[in-house]
Amino acid sequence: MTRQPPLGAHLVTPRFGYMHHGIHVGDGRVVHYAGLSRSLRRGPVEEVSLAVFEGGRGVFLRIDSDARYPADVVVERARSRVGEHRYRIATNNCEHFCSWCLHGEHRSEQVERLMRWPRAFARALARLVRSLSGTPAAIGASAAQ
Repeated sequence: MTRQPPLGAHLVTPRFGYMHHGIHVGDGRVVHYAGLSRSLRRGPVEEVSLAVFEGGRGVFLRIDSDARYPADVVVERARSRVGEHRYRIATNNCEHFCSWCLHGEHRSEQVERLMRWPRAFARALARLVRSLSGTPAAIGASAAQ
């Protein structure tokens, strides 16, 4: 991203296996939940430069047209949590943080997608097992005729 993002913008940058989220708070600064973005040790909510947030991976603007709060309030909400150190990958990660800043609710689409996968896999496996358990009887039945 070569231009400055709008104030209160929801920014996303790719990491290995996930997307990292932050809020642009002006002057090329981003507030984000550092979490596991730079190491295996959990980091706090912090304000960093756009370059540090991006980490050389590029930054994308996520359009949140249904944001509940105006940009200045989003920035205020983001900065109000700087120093918080309660990162939890499944319940309080960088995407949950941005969702709270913009919409007033903790939500992570990445976590929701991940949680749907095991259930979908289990349902597909159950269907496969049922279909396979019915197959030998059908083959045996036709062979006996």
